Amino acid sequence: MRSVFFISDGTGITAETLGHSLLAQFDDLEIRQARRPFVDTVEKALDCVEQLNACRARDGVRSIVFATVVDPEVRRTLDAADAYIVDLFDRFLEPLAAELDRRPTHNVGRFQQVAQSQAYLSRIEAINFTLAHDDGVTDRDLEQADVILIGVSRSGKTPTSIYLAMQFAVRAANYPLIPEDFERNHLPGALEAHRAKLFGLSIDPLRLHQIRTERRPNSRYAALDNCIYEVTAAQRLMRREGVRWLESTTKSIEEIAITILQTVQIERPGF
Repeated sequence: MRSVFFISDGTGITAETLGHSLLAQFDDLEIRQARRPFVDTVEKALDCVEQLNACRARDGVRSIVFATVVDPEVRRTLDAADAYIVDLFDRFLEPLAAELDRRPTHNVGRFQQVAQSQAYLSRIEAINFTLAHDDGVTDRDLEQADVILIGVSRSGKTPTSIYLAMQFAVRAANYPLIPEDFERNHLPGALEAHRAKLFGLSIDPLRLHQIRTERRPNSRYAALDNCIYEVTAAQRLMRREGVRWLESTTKSIEEIAITILQTVQIERPGF
């Protein structure tokens, strides 16, 4: 068991994302993780040092620290801890500065500027649009969508849509395929004018049965034979209508989102 700290003078999202990516390369590694965001003063850094030294005494091994801290004095304070520190800014910022032949600002709180940027505002607008167009609640303004996800209920449409909006500022609507669509063997009428934006998600029927059973146990909705019917019918319908789709069962939301971006060729502002 190793203690892993994600320390940042901001939200810590960068430190945690890259730290997890690196740790994932080590099989059977058990970690106890702690997040320490907004460490932007020496006093806060000293508190972190105290915690890191306490973990060293308790665990018998050094804690691993993934840090994104721009203030040199705060960084030097953290260096005093008896821990293995991966300074992500130091590893990348200085070589990048040398290549660009200019010095970084070392300003703390850059997220305040980000929050006022057009890219950030676009992301907020995308999130609002996606929440308003979840699960076919409305078909108004679908022409503003970057992508419209379709599939049977509980096939992963909502979490994928939200991830696309939050991470990539993509206006993602999602629309369920229901038994009435399968009986007509035709797409819902509201989607006809937006075929180029459609992307389908499918799922293994057994996994769908498990998910639906947790939601509505002992219901026709969750019955395995009904799940098999709906998945098979949805795939047949999407093939007939020429809708691009993928099987989501073994894929992460991140993998699904990137596949959608590449397939639909969506380019949105981001940061």
